[in-house]
Amino acid sequence: MRILLIEDEPKTVQSLKQGFEENQMEVDFAYDGYTGKLLAERNTYDIIVTDIIIPHTNGVELCRLFRQKGLITPIIMLSALDTLEDKIIGLEAGADDYVVKPFEFRELLARIKAISRRGSELTSVSNRLNYGTLELNLHTKKVTREDKTIELTAKEFALLEYFMRNKEKVVSKAEIFEHVWDINFETGTNVVEVYVNYLRNKIDKGFNHKLIHNKFGVGYILKLN
Repeated sequence: MRILLIEDEPKTVQSLKQGFEENQMEVDFAYDGYTGKLLAERNTYDIIVTDIIIPHTNGVELCRLFRQKGLITPIIMLSALDTLEDKIIGLEAGADDYVVKPFEFRELLARIKAISRRGSELTSVSNRLNYGTLELNLHTKKVTREDKTIELTAKEFALLEYFMRNKEKVVSKAEIFEHVWDINFETGTNVVEVYVNYLRNKIDKGFNHKLIHNKFGVGYILKLN
């Protein structure tokens, strides 16, 4: 596994780098958002770990920029900011997970392993999920509809996978939060709505038949009609 670490505290960088390497992970690191952006554009990483408060471009802005450019690499944010609002801002920017400082290295390592495993449980020999003309390849993370390739972020892919595993079944926001974000649902956050809209813009927009439908006051359902 190759990791990009973006963190401006040298001691933290050294500690995390040592921990990752002891777990057979290759690490590149940057002390500021600008350098981190250059590395992410030049190289391919399995995961990006970034602090929020870093020079030049903060972690939230950097994450948002990555997603706008179509980068689908999973992103974990590190921050001493631990309010619900702080976490929501990070998730809405496109982060896959949010780890509050101080933390034990084994917790961060567990989060990284969980993200790398997410979506890897297979339900068919072909390693594919199909619904209508929509297809997910669980090995390559490729998504197609009517033979058109659709680029999704890791979180968008996880959300679509959850919908497809529960096709034609109404799922609530609380269920989505629990299974896609692995955290308990918090009222007052619109993260689920934001990501459902992201997904709709990619898998429904431009196609004759919509797949993701609202069930007012209940949740969402993936269905053909």
